[in-house]
Amino acid sequence: MRSIREFVQTFKMKKLPLHVLVNNAGVMMVPQRTTEDGFEEHFGVNYLGHFLLTNLLLDTLRESGAPGRSARVVTVSSATHYVGELNLDDLQSSTYYSAHAAYAQSKLALVLFTYHLQALLTAQGMPVTASVADPGVVDTDLYRYVFWGTRLVKKLLGWWVFKTPDEGAWTSVYAAVTPALEGLGGRYLYNEKETRSLEATYDPELQWQLWARSCQLTGIADVTWETFSGSGLPGRA
Repeated sequence: MRSIREFVQTFKMKKLPLHVLVNNAGVMMVPQRTTEDGFEEHFGVNYLGHFLLTNLLLDTLRESGAPGRSARVVTVSSATHYVGELNLDDLQSSTYYSAHAAYAQSKLALVLFTYHLQALLTAQGMPVTASVADPGVVDTDLYRYVFWGTRLVKKLLGWWVFKTPDEGAWTSVYAAVTPALEGLGGRYLYNEKETRSLEATYDPELQWQLWARSCQLTGIADVTWETFSGSGLPGRA
């Protein structure tokens, strides 16, 4: 969290506009370990880091957007979110750790976060939109910790089954620049098309509960939204 706050401070000192923010940092299937702040690594890196970064840059995004040319937040999730479960009583996977479950939970959290963010942006009338990009199965080093058999299949058939990194970026780029999404947020995009995400992600109460807990964990306590003259309402726009 310290490095994120330092980055935001450095970026804002440059007085640059911010028209697109793509949240794409991630780890996958790592052994059980924690970040410097004590967060389970999937939850801390994949989700909480993006939650904090986005909230701290919202004022710049708002100032950079304009009617007819909204700034955009694109958050990269994964089809793995479809098998994810959000355990609000144990977000850090401390009771029982499964690398796959922890990864899936972090990707599910990103979808819930995006939908609630869009609801808040709409309620506040900000020229900013937020959507989710699903890159598909991409041939990257993220697979270094998966089961050896999976790595073998990837090595032998990756050229045929997996997307290249460039291909994996297409949906994120599409979400960032396509005129078709001007002013439209709260979308889950796969292969440059809107797709239905896990049914639970559309639950306004679950979105709000995760958001409130994330504010507590990152120490922002919804102060960010108070500066925009309203506390916001849970739900999807």
